Amino acid sequence: MYMKTGAGMYLNYFLLGMVNIILISNMTSLTTQWSTDSAGISYIIAAIGIGKLLTYALLGRLSDKFGRKPLVIFGALGLAIFLAGIPLSPSYQVAFALALVAGVANSALDAGTYPGLVEIFPKSIGSASVMVKAFMAAGTGLLPILILFIANQNMFYGYAFFIPAALYFLNFLFLFTVTFPNHRTVQTSEGAQDAGSTKFLSEPNFKKEGFALVVIGFTSTGLFTVAQIWLPSFGQQVLGMTEVNSIKLLSYYSAGMILSVLTLAVLLKKFLRPVTVLVIYPIITFISILIILTVRLPEIVSVASFFVGFSTAGIFQLAIATITELFWRKKGTVTGILATAGGLASVVMPLVTGLMSKTGNISIIFIFDAILSVIGLVCALFVFYRYRKLINGRIGKAFKKRAG
Repeated sequence: MYMKTGAGMYLNYFLLGMVNIILISNMTSLTTQWSTDSAGISYIIAAIGIGKLLTYALLGRLSDKFGRKPLVIFGALGLAIFLAGIPLSPSYQVAFALALVAGVANSALDAGTYPGLVEIFPKSIGSASVMVKAFMAAGTGLLPILILFIANQNMFYGYAFFIPAALYFLNFLFLFTVTFPNHRTVQTSEGAQDAGSTKFLSEPNFKKEGFALVVIGFTSTGLFTVAQIWLPSFGQQVLGMTEVNSIKLLSYYSAGMILSVLTLAVLLKKFLRPVTVLVIYPIITFISILIILTVRLPEIVSVASFFVGFSTAGIFQLAIATITELFWRKKGTVTGILATAGGLASVVMPLVTGLMSKTGNISIIFIFDAILSVIGLVCALFVFYRYRKLINGRIGKAFKKRAG
C-alpha cells in the first residue's frame, strides 16, 4: 500500500549520499570560487551540521504532532535549493547560509523518514532503517563517477550539483501524490495492543540505555563524517596519491557500505538484532583504522577503507531502530533527540578535524577516529546488556502467561 511512499523516501537518501560528499569531492573548484582553503570547506560542512543540530528536537516533535509527510516534502525541497545554489554562490557567506538550509532540510528528512519507515514496515524495522544507509551508500559511490565523467568532458563542475538538485525537485513533486500512514492511528493501535501491560518486563530507562544510544548516535555520525572528509586528504598527503586516485578511496568506502547494508537487510530479518550489530561493527572499525595508520600502502589502505565503510554503515540507523523500539510511544521525539546528537557530531567533527589538519599531520585525525570507535563500542556493550535484560524479561513473562 505504501511502497511508492517508501520509494520516494529512499530516493531522498540516495541523493543525500551524494550531498554528504559533494563539497569535499569538489574542494578544488569550491576553494577557488570562494577564495578559501580546505579548512574553510570543512566549516561549510559544519554549517550543515549546525542546521541539523538547531532543528532536530523541534522537528522530531512536529513529526509526532503533524505527521511525517510535511517534513519529508520540505526536506526534499530544501536540499534541492542547496544543491542548485552552491555552484552559483557568489561568496562564502552565501554558501554558508545555503549549508544551514541543507542542515535543516536533512533534519526534516530524518524526523519524517525514520518514524515513517517504522510505521510502513513494522515487522522489519531494522532492515527498513538500514536500507536508508544502503541508498545513501549507493549515492555516495555514484557521485565520484559522475564527477569524473563531468571532468573528462570538460564540463562545468556545477553539473554534479544540478543533476541531483533536479532529481530532488522531481521527487518533491512526486511526494505530494503519495499517501503516508496515519501516525496517530499507528500509535493508538500500539497503545491498544499493549493496554494493561508494557512491551518489556520493566520500562526502558532513557537516562541509561537511551543516553547510551544517543552517544552512539554521536560517535557513529562522527566516524563516517571524519572518514568521508579526510580519506582523500590522507591518500594525497600521506600516501602520495593523485587527487583523482585519492577520491577513489571514497568509492571503496562506499562499496563497503553498500555490501554491509545489503547484508544487514537480509540478516536482520532472521538472524541478528540491531543491538548485536552495534557491538560488532565498532570493533571492525577500530581494526581497520589501525591498519590505515600503520600500513601506509595505497592498496592496503584501499581495502581498509572498504572495511571502514562496511563497519560504519547503518550504525546510526540501527541506533534509531533500537531507540524507537525501546521508546516506541514517542518515536518522532526520540528520533529527534538521537539525531540531534548526530547533528552535533556533524558540527564538531569538521571543526575539530579542520583544526587538527592545520598541524600538517592528517594521521592525528584518524587516531581521533579510532578513539570514537572505542567510545561507541563501550556504549554498545551497555545497550546490549540492558536490551537483553529487558527482552529476556519480556520473553519470560510471556512464557509464564501461556503456561498459566
